[in-house]
Amino acid sequence: MALRPIDNALPIIPDGLRPKKQAKVSIQPQKKASEISVNDENKAPLPQPIDASVDYVASEDLKPFQDPESNIQSLVEGLDSKDWVKVCQSLNDARRFSLYHPGLLLPVLEKAMLVVEKSMKNPRSALCKTSIMAASDIFNAYGEKLLDSTDSSAFDQLLLQLLLKASQDKKFVCEEADKSLTAMVNSIAALPLLQKLRGFVNHGNLRVRAKAAVSISNAVYKMGSEEIKEFGSVTLLQMASDLLNDRLPEAREAARSIVLSVYEAFTDNEKLDTEEDWQSFCQSNLPTIQAQLMIKVVSSQ
Repeated sequence: MALRPIDNALPIIPDGLRPKKQAKVSIQPQKKASEISVNDENKAPLPQPIDASVDYVASEDLKPFQDPESNIQSLVEGLDSKDWVKVCQSLNDARRFSLYHPGLLLPVLEKAMLVVEKSMKNPRSALCKTSIMAASDIFNAYGEKLLDSTDSSAFDQLLLQLLLKASQDKKFVCEEADKSLTAMVNSIAALPLLQKLRGFVNHGNLRVRAKAAVSISNAVYKMGSEEIKEFGSVTLLQMASDLLNDRLPEAREAARSIVLSVYEAFTDNEKLDTEEDWQSFCQSNLPTIQAQLMIKVVSSQ
């Protein structure tokens, strides 16, 4: 059957003459400058503030103050500053006072040490390193007076931070902290210093244990036989025995050095030079396992 034409059907338009659809474009209102976030993906990030440069001044390049009495008050104000660059400058001034005018710094020495310790914990490497350099100069200037003129906890916290910084992965911070620990050992009498260090032998951080072991070893090495006897040969051997099985070779090597220093003092003090006497001493004063470790260290040197 033939189809009847539909009069109201839409006319067929060839493809070439058919109008093209226009793409819809969404127009966003333009943001004001004050509304642009630093995380706006459509905008380039705003430039970050640039840290002011800080020069690391060697101790020998520091100069004395021409009028130190008038500068001491500004030092205290600078140490209290919220501006880290000014704190760096004040720490360098504290170094100058400690090296050339130690008597003027002494009344505020504890405050200076607290700022040094706090600055070591600062994430800015420049401030951290400057504070470590300040610690070295303070050690060299005051030595064991630090233990008498400051609160015990202030020194303990400073020591802990130095051990932590010496354990860091940042090489230039680690090296500076090692130098400061060496300055501490060389400037403070061994007996009181060992009392401060012995608590770190069992620290939970194995790197801190190793750095403490090295400082103890260096302190014992410079002690005479009478000083070792006064501190306690058995006490030192017990400290060493805990470190001989440590995971870090640095701690184990320091422990062996401690044992050999005690052995040398033992043979010198008792006028003995035989390993049999050493074995007898260790076996009569130490548990069997510890005694065997001490004997092995000496016999294998």
